[in-house]
Amino acid sequence: MPTPTPAARKPFYKSLFIQVVFALALGIVLGVAVPHFAIGLKFFSDAFLKLISMIVAPIVFCVVVHGIAGAGDLKKVGRVGGKALLYFEIMTTVALAVGLFLAYVVRPGVGMNINTANLDAKALSTYSANASRLHSGGFGGFILNIIPTTSFDALARNDVLQVLFFAIIFGISLALVGESAKPVTDLIDNVSKVLFRAMGLIVRVAPFGVLGAVAYTVGQYGVHSLEELAWLVALFWFAVAFFVLVVLGTIMRVMAGLSIIKFLNYLREELTIVLATASSDAVLPQIMRKLERMGVKPSVVGLVVPTGYSFNLDAFSIYLTLATVFIAQATNTPLSFGDLMLVLGISLVTSKGAHGVPGSAIVILAATLNVVPAIPAIGLVLVLSIDWFIGMARALGNLIGNCVAAVVIGAWEHDLDLPLAREVLAGVVAVDLTEDADPSAIVAAE
Repeated sequence: MPTPTPAARKPFYKSLFIQVVFALALGIVLGVAVPHFAIGLKFFSDAFLKLISMIVAPIVFCVVVHGIAGAGDLKKVGRVGGKALLYFEIMTTVALAVGLFLAYVVRPGVGMNINTANLDAKALSTYSANASRLHSGGFGGFILNIIPTTSFDALARNDVLQVLFFAIIFGISLALVGESAKPVTDLIDNVSKVLFRAMGLIVRVAPFGVLGAVAYTVGQYGVHSLEELAWLVALFWFAVAFFVLVVLGTIMRVMAGLSIIKFLNYLREELTIVLATASSDAVLPQIMRKLERMGVKPSVVGLVVPTGYSFNLDAFSIYLTLATVFIAQATNTPLSFGDLMLVLGISLVTSKGAHGVPGSAIVILAATLNVVPAIPAIGLVLVLSIDWFIGMARALGNLIGNCVAAVVIGAWEHDLDLPLAREVLAGVVAVDLTEDADPSAIVAAE
């Protein structure tokens, strides 16, 4: 890691965080004042997400391949993967239990007395069809979906899990070939540098993406759109905040000796973008690079973060059990202890099929309800109108959970530079991804 060099303090208006916050505030104002115009700004958000999506798959491929091939010790790579999967399962179970516990303690659906005969089944048709296809595949279908038809197909469809699968095989193969494959490894490393440089350029337009997403949301749904189900939305946001600050904060302090508050402050630009777009995909490349810059070994980041996008969805897991019990309560459906255990067990499986894009959560929730006969699946209509607002916290919680996982696994494997991490989180060392894609972008802050 290069020695930090002094850097001149930039004007505050050049800070990406300030620009994103300003765009967020402007989007709210436009959404309230001129809703029809604000709705038309959604193309800014769509364009930004497409720009990010354009480089996510190749970046994941290059980072994972170079990380494995450069690690040298394939046993260590397997050990990191095994620890990551163990950690993911433990945290997913805890998150599911938190959602279940809060749903029964707070009881957000009690008293709504919803008659399922009055619910519009047409609003559910698309989600139910997708959920049925998802459920019909079962565990075998899920495994087959991880294996790409062709490597180029996985890259073209931007399927991160399939890209990760191929990248792991390709990286292991490079490591087994040895020295003669070094030119290929060097080529992939150089390509990743170019891609990260491209990412630095794309990040500069993030404020426009935030402006479009927020303006559209406020203009489309209005400020009164949360009134009927505001209690459920507020409870879910509280649940995510509790899980992040208490559960993840404790794990991060115990395993790595780092503060979750300082960690969140370090990721503030990316978290603000996720808040506005309700998609953790929007910041995947930046997050991976920022974790590396704070001292987590690239091979750990490359394995843990992309895998976590499918296997470690903490906030989504909370939502799955919370929403399921909420629907049961709202429709006056009694649940036995066996039903609760069924919800918990099924959710452990179905939660692995979701990804951080708004809309997929409804499909997975529908799949969960389809295999819990006691709960009327039509009750899913109740949460359709608030899914975007729920999705904001869901994407935030999922992203933070995966970032903490990378730090924890890095500390567990002694692949975390703790002195550097403390300096970065304390602000002694600054990291700016918009300035440079090379490690030399780490500079001493004033």
